Amino acid sequence: MVREGHWEYCERVGQTGAVMIFACTPEGNVLLVEEFRPPIASLSICFPAGLSGDSGPESDKAAAERELLEETGYRAEEIEYLFTGPSSPGLSSETVSFYIARGLRRVASGGGVENERITVREVPMESIEEWLLARMAEGVAVDPRVYTGLYFLRK
Repeated sequence: MVREGHWEYCERVGQTGAVMIFACTPEGNVLLVEEFRPPIASLSICFPAGLSGDSGPESDKAAAERELLEETGYRAEEIEYLFTGPSSPGLSSETVSFYIARGLRRVASGGGVENERITVREVPMESIEEWLLARMAEGVAVDPRVYTGLYFLRK
């Protein structure tokens, strides 16, 4: 934690970059991950994401490829860079680089690594809004960036 006057925020030590991958299977299923998040004491639904360089030096694109595989079990023929922006500019120094994955094929089970307990959710694009609303009604938090990803997947 850093304090500047009355302002408090989190400063990442080591890495300041993260990646998020917007992904949809050739069959039209949006790939999301569900995981318990201690800071909000709740399950959370998001696109696959993670820190860039948390397992050694790597480019953001390599981190996106790695996170997609680790979390979902899918590889992409193509991962295209979209943009980079602050994850929460009033709270953290972290930035997130966003990618879109195309030509997906399952090559592993996914679920994360070591202490991660990720559930992979494949949701048909045509019913994604209803599915997200139902999950929220059950008390599951939906990362607002899911809606950003849906915008790019539908473009």
